Amino acid sequence: MNPLLGITLKLISTLVFAGMLISIKLVADRVPPGEIVFFRSFFALIPVLIYLRFQGPLGPLLFTERPVGHMVRSLYGVTSMFLWFGALQLLPVADALAISYGAPLLTVALAAVLLGEQVRIYRWTAVVVGFGGVLVMLAPHLGDLRHIFSDGAAFGAMLALISTVFTALAGTQVRRLTMTEKTGAIVIYFSLGCTLFSFATIPFGWVRPSAFDLACLIASGLFGGIGQLLMTQSYRYAHASLVAPLEYSSMLWAVIYGAWLFGEVPGISVVIGSVIVIGAGVFIVLRERALGRSPEEIRKPGLPGGA
Repeated sequence: MNPLLGITLKLISTLVFAGMLISIKLVADRVPPGEIVFFRSFFALIPVLIYLRFQGPLGPLLFTERPVGHMVRSLYGVTSMFLWFGALQLLPVADALAISYGAPLLTVALAAVLLGEQVRIYRWTAVVVGFGGVLVMLAPHLGDLRHIFSDGAAFGAMLALISTVFTALAGTQVRRLTMTEKTGAIVIYFSLGCTLFSFATIPFGWVRPSAFDLACLIASGLFGGIGQLLMTQSYRYAHASLVAPLEYSSMLWAVIYGAWLFGEVPGISVVIGSVIVIGAGVFIVLRERALGRSPEEIRKPGLPGGA
């Protein structure tokens, strides 16, 4: 264990993932979500495959007993990314990111329902409180629900919210896969699956990106793959109870980049809601640590674009 190295890797991963979000935000109004998913997934394979190659022969690392399970995980993940990238087109980066913080809390509920995991009352309480924070963030965007499809911000907020459901489903499926599958296989087959599923969106109007947009799309994939590796490595050097709460530092980068590049300033509802959701998430992690739960049991799923 090297806690300082683990913390450093985790913080760098949040900065890299923020770079991925900004790369996507820069092209979101010109490139359809399905095409963004393709570039995000395909080019993420490059750093991951290079890393795995240095770990040894790829064959044993990529062996799987559950190809269908990987396909289900990819389907959940690609749906989450598609919805979330659509939300980024309509919402400020910080708003979309803040709403996505509800996914780990929802994973707690789904793990109890779908996996039969024991969830104590304090965790259920944290989930309820956390989703109260999500509602606080959603409230200004929703307005009159009768006009949700004509109000861009309202529609974007709903896309982000539905995306969290699929992110949580993907996180639950990952928990199933980790019972028999190696980490390398889970990461690689997820990116491969998302790449293949994204092809189904070609008939809905892919575009030929400009040189700038192409660079941003490729960067989103490279950032995503590197961020995934850094995040995974951080858990090797420090306990999840120490590392997991640092995920929320991504909000700082989102606010800085959003204000610098797009002139976006989070509203008071996003600030208040984020504090509630982040507080609920940190409470769960610290409470599990106090109870002596293992790091693997309290590890959180990543963001939709870094799942």
